[in-house]
Amino acid sequence: MASLKKQIKHPSTRSKKLKESEGHSLLLKKEKVKSGQTKIYSLEYVKNKFIGKRGTAKREVYESELRLDLLGESIRQARIKQNLTQEQLGYLIGVQKAQISKIENNFTDSRISTILKVFEALQKKILLRIE
Repeated sequence: MASLKKQIKHPSTRSKKLKESEGHSLLLKKEKVKSGQTKIYSLEYVKNKFIGKRGTAKREVYESELRLDLLGESIRQARIKQNLTQEQLGYLIGVQKAQISKIENNFTDSRISTILKVFEALQKKILLRIE
């Protein structure tokens, strides 16, 4: 029984804090409709309901953080695909391993010049768009 308890994964601290700060569960419970079918919600509906509509401050922060997370994950995948460690990539662009880790995990705001150097070292193109 004790080994079973060790195997059960508990939610991360970050997800607990997020749920507490939002004041609700981010997961929608399925609703039964009269016909016995399950009601389905679109992702846009869920974002609008729990985060806010496009153009609101809360939604803009969410979208911005999401883009940075995707950027960090793209860097991580490209680095791994080229069989480079964080330390090796850091050496190529002249920063410490910790800086690469922070970029990949979105722990800090990085300079655009640093991000451009990362993609250059990984021989990847990056497209910046301003709207």
